[in-house]
Amino acid sequence: MADPSSYRPKPGQIPDSPGVYKFRDEHRRVIYVGKAKNLRQRVANYFQDLAHLHPRTRTMVTTAASVEWTVVSTEVEALQLEYSWIKEFDPRFNVKYRDDKSYPYLAVTLNEEFPRVQVMRGAKKKGVRYFGPYGHAWAIRETVDLMLRVFPVRTCSAGVFKNAARTGRPCLLGYIGKCSAPCVGRVTPEEHRELAEDFCDFMAGRTGTYIRRLEKDMMQAAEEMEYERAARLRDDAGALKRAMEKSAVVLADATDADLIAVAEDELEAALQIFHVRGGRVRGQRGWVTDKVEAVDTSGLVEHALQQLYGEERGDAVPKEVLVPALPEDTEAVSQWLAERRGSQVSLRIPQRGDKKDLMATVQRNAQQALGLHKTKRASDLTTRSRALEEIAEALGLDTAPLRIECYDISHLQGDDVVASMVVFEDGLARKSEYRRFQIKGFEGQDDVRSMHEVIGRRFKRYLQEKERTGEWEEQPTGTPADGPAPTGPVPGPVPAADPAVGDAEPTAVAEDTEPREDDGRPKRFAYPPQLVVVDGGQPQVAAAKRALDELGIDDIAVCGLAKRLEEVWLPDDDDPVVLPRSSEGLYLLQRIRDEAHRFAITYQRAKRAKRIRTSPLDDVSGLGETRKQALIKHFGSVKKLRQATIDEICEVPGIGRRTAESVAAALASTTPAAPAVNTATGEIIEEDDGGSS
Repeated sequence: MADPSSYRPKPGQIPDSPGVYKFRDEHRRVIYVGKAKNLRQRVANYFQDLAHLHPRTRTMVTTAASVEWTVVSTEVEALQLEYSWIKEFDPRFNVKYRDDKSYPYLAVTLNEEFPRVQVMRGAKKKGVRYFGPYGHAWAIRETVDLMLRVFPVRTCSAGVFKNAARTGRPCLLGYIGKCSAPCVGRVTPEEHRELAEDFCDFMAGRTGTYIRRLEKDMMQAAEEMEYERAARLRDDAGALKRAMEKSAVVLADATDADLIAVAEDELEAALQIFHVRGGRVRGQRGWVTDKVEAVDTSGLVEHALQQLYGEERGDAVPKEVLVPALPEDTEAVSQWLAERRGSQVSLRIPQRGDKKDLMATVQRNAQQALGLHKTKRASDLTTRSRALEEIAEALGLDTAPLRIECYDISHLQGDDVVASMVVFEDGLARKSEYRRFQIKGFEGQDDVRSMHEVIGRRFKRYLQEKERTGEWEEQPTGTPADGPAPTGPVPGPVPAADPAVGDAEPTAVAEDTEPREDDGRPKRFAYPPQLVVVDGGQPQVAAAKRALDELGIDDIAVCGLAKRLEEVWLPDDDDPVVLPRSSEGLYLLQRIRDEAHRFAITYQRAKRAKRIRTSPLDDVSGLGETRKQALIKHFGSVKKLRQATIDEICEVPGIGRRTAESVAAALASTTPAAPAVNTATGEIIEEDDGGSS
């Protein structure tokens, strides 16, 4: 635990201008980002008597080891910089909302020549028009199915589209009238794009025009006694009306607004958002967060607005945003939203009428979401805390191991030997810090030697990071008024990594040959665990401990979990530690070990599959994938290609004589695989593909 007075800035050093500040821990990680109208007043508040600070703020300032700041011109710039830094550094003490599910959107890919209507999840892409989010993907498909009668836009994948264009036959939707079949030229690209834009207009709320047009055409067809066409138009209008009924009108005057409600207690907060477009609820989202910083409702709302609209532009930011409490600096937030939309945005609390009633509905949803989340997580929080305490007691640790790393070795009869490193923090998996290794120091099967190599490589990288960042050097305690402070003295060039040691796969770190300024971003291998768990018994534990000793690391605990009897082994102990079968600590260790095993075996299988798919043609210099496929297609298999003469190989389009000679030489230097045999019939199965030989 650090003493805040050890890094407190000197009096008068902090400017009284608007700006953004960062707290860093002893490893130079950014652990908290904040903004202020007056940096001097805000930062000074963190250095008062610890007894007067909020418990979470107290934890943050005692975890930190330095503070820095950057001066900006306006409060809007401070808001933008704060959002950018929170996104870049992912500080552990900042409020970060987590989606309680991955919400699906109805997307129209206007960035393609033939726009496609589909369900999309995840990050939004440029040039794609989104509608939603929806609660369920089936709700999107029901809506699309109704609307394709009127707007027969393409919904097929790129593969299906290309296959239909190649064969000249459309898919089933093209035959039943729910696709205009641009793949076979029934409509031009311009006509199809117009259909897609009409689809988007209807989804955006401009519905009356299309329904009135269909009803007018229906009446005209009936007067002309084209009754079949009139019936078809009647059904089309009915389909559009049913699609509209799926989202009832909740606000008059075709209002575009987002309504945000917050439900909170001392530890957590739940946020619900209703997206209203054209007066109808088009989507709903829910977030939950731990209140890891001392923040009130207005602060939660401000964080939500940053994360909700930080990546949005144009119409994705609505004209009106209704909230339960206004941010501390409403004017700056409103100006920031207006800049992102490109026009004025109204940010306010609804006071009366339909909007206040709808806000009450959103608030009820937030309360229910928080109650459901707490019901699911309450026992989990207690269980994880008890598990970590049991592990600390069983292994004789001074404190609970908040960061645990587990290692496992995987291979298939000595081939494709790999290792995995999984990380659990506070009893939960931190998948962004998982790492994979290839065993490079030797060949063959030796789990003990492999474990020694992996632990040595991982912690050698940790020591290199410490040396590179100058962690033992005195660090600055503040920043001058004109910008962030330098990160202090950095040692000279760090020796390049030992080729025998190597880096993790596939997230290898480049060799450090020049000193670099530390920027506070999460670093690979830069942070030590309190506990290293290895999958195995006494030999594997001894190998891991020996690797740490060779590097001079003596403040990291090591244990092993043997699969046979689920015994916990400690270095230099002849007898294992046996935890009760009902122990939460044992259960957590098993989960961590099993996750390491899963991660390792997944990587090993992928490497093996890649190796099996290799072909002798891969070794031919200058022979790309297209010409490989041309060779296999021409001859039918690698076996027949091996039997071909150089002149016959030259007959393949794109293959010159020099390339043909290289192909023949490569195939001649490899031994054909033994023929496969059907064990049921004894039949020899001829080689007929180009995947291997």
